[in-house]
Amino acid sequence: MAMTLEHPAADRHPRRPFWERLSEMRALARQRRDLGQLDARLLDIGVSAKEARAEAARMSWDAPRHWYG
Repeated sequence: MAMTLEHPAADRHPRRPFWERLSEMRALARQRRDLGQLDARLLDIGVSAKEARAEAARMSWDAPRHWYG
């Protein structure tokens, strides 16, 4: 009897092509960089300047799983 080992989330989150994931990570890095450069007066988006700096400092691969629809 053959056993197959699969990740439990494999059905819920199928793997996308490497280049697609890389493109998404680059876009996220760009968005976070832009967020970090916003003037405090422009942060009327519902986050404080401290929260914006913290989000901007995160690495591009550090994104919530649900973003990877």
